[in-house]
Amino acid sequence: MNPTITETAPDRRPARLLRHSVILAKRSLAKSARNPGGLINGVVTPAIFLLLFVYLFGGSVAGSTDDYLLYLFPGIVVMGAGLSGMLSSGLSINIDMKKGVFDRFRSLPIGRSAPLLGSIMADMVRYVIAIALLFGIGYLMGFRIQTDSASALGAVALILAFGFCLSWVTVFLGVLVKDEGAVMAFAFIVFIPLMLGSSLAAPIETLPEWLQAWANINPVTHAMDASRALLASAPAGNSILQTVIWSAGIFIVFCPLAVVSYSRKR
Repeated sequence: MNPTITETAPDRRPARLLRHSVILAKRSLAKSARNPGGLINGVVTPAIFLLLFVYLFGGSVAGSTDDYLLYLFPGIVVMGAGLSGMLSSGLSINIDMKKGVFDRFRSLPIGRSAPLLGSIMADMVRYVIAIALLFGIGYLMGFRIQTDSASALGAVALILAFGFCLSWVTVFLGVLVKDEGAVMAFAFIVFIPLMLGSSLAAPIETLPEWLQAWANINPVTHAMDASRALLASAPAGNSILQTVIWSAGIFIVFCPLAVVSYSRKR
């Protein structure tokens, strides 16, 4: 009997962690239903950028608003699912920690990473809703997918995976920093260069040389270029592979840092 228990117990641990994370994700989603500010921010901010950029700069940058919408929209989806969403990930965790909610979680027989993973799983649901709403807005503006349904689904999956991995950066900040204002400040400092120092608004080759150097290594640039390849049939190059590599690297670094920092928190 003992050998059997020894062999099967480790197999049940990942399933238990997943079950606990799902329960905590439902709790986070229930909070969002009462206070949908994070979801609204994840949709409204990218939508404002989309409308302003297309109708103010579309003619001068691409020659027509339709051509510019085709270029801009895939990058806006990355912005909505990953960058705007990441601003709220660490903040919600930081607020819960200040209120002592996570102290109660520590007294429960659950995995150390379950509260963090549950929070990000809830964010993933919000990302899916944000993407769906952004596609609706893009459709009303005239955007049409230029590839097939498999490529479009691949783009959504890649964007969600990128957003999931990127969220661990602000989760780590949310655990590490005591003040929620500092979390927002740090996240915003990260957000601006990642978003604007990329191929979001214009091709990299049109940027100043000093900005091109950053944009070429910016993981968000690769994610946006991959999204354009899968949604707008733009040349892919190695952008899809680079997005996968960057996503894996960010997750490998910041997920353990966030879990260790949370475990050591008193």
